Amino acid sequence: MTRRGLILFIALGIAWGIPYLFIKVAVSELEPAMVVLARSGLAAILLLPLALFRRELAPVLRRWRPILAYTVVEIVIPWFFLSSAETRIPSSTAGLLISAVPLAGVGVGFLLGRPAKMSGLNWLGITLGMAGVATLVGFEIGGSDLIAVAQVAVVVVGYALGPAILAKWVPELPGVGVTAVSLGVAALVYVPFVAFTGGFPTAWPSAPVIVAIVVLAVICSALAFVLMVALVGEIGPVRMSAITYVNPAVAIFAGAIFLGEAVTVWTILGFALVLSGSYLVTRRRKDVIAPAGPEEAVAEVMSTEDLTSGR
Repeated sequence: MTRRGLILFIALGIAWGIPYLFIKVAVSELEPAMVVLARSGLAAILLLPLALFRRELAPVLRRWRPILAYTVVEIVIPWFFLSSAETRIPSSTAGLLISAVPLAGVGVGFLLGRPAKMSGLNWLGITLGMAGVATLVGFEIGGSDLIAVAQVAVVVVGYALGPAILAKWVPELPGVGVTAVSLGVAALVYVPFVAFTGGFPTAWPSAPVIVAIVVLAVICSALAFVLMVALVGEIGPVRMSAITYVNPAVAIFAGAIFLGEAVTVWTILGFALVLSGSYLVTRRRKDVIAPAGPEEAVAEVMSTEDLTSGR
């Protein structure tokens, strides 16, 4: 890896590992829906001009139906459920549970008619991943808040389904344009929702909460996507996928250092099982040597992005 590639890799690993920390800070004073509105709105304001400059808006808007479906399952529902779950469980635990997205991706591929050819190692990965999730739920959370666990489960499914929609129906669309439009649509959806539910704050939030929203929008959303595009161009989508296994570790350390969240033996065990399972379930068969076609390449890039964005 080049020096530039290493710098991009570290920067993106941090940008996609810290959202859980800042979501936890933001929901301490703001309603989850307001957090989603502020984050998606500010990120859209930053990315829409870039997408317009790159002439990526028109082709995305022409395919509005799959883009709308993607927006709902990737941002509108998951971001709200994730923010809501973090009012109940530690940010590090949320980050670890989200790392099970590759496991859900296997089921999503089957439902969409693109089942993966599973090897023995892949099945072992599913078993280890499920054991890791069970460890986190049964010992780390202790079954004390199954509502939050169910909310994170919805997030995991959404994060797995979103990129699959893009890969199946609109693999040719430019990534910056898709992200900019999706963020803008999500913000528009949440304006009336927040107004109807009385989620607008009656007073200015504290400085830490304002900083958290800005970081979520600018660094974890807008900048992270630009970094992702640059990193894929520098080292390719396959090597870039390793970043998936960095983000949960960043989430654990960020929660422990800045929020004082406990790192227990069950945290470490769950982390090891989930990450090992995710690695094995996404490991390709060695006997597949043909290069991936355009659809498979786009699917790989987008799944890598959305395993960690939102996130």
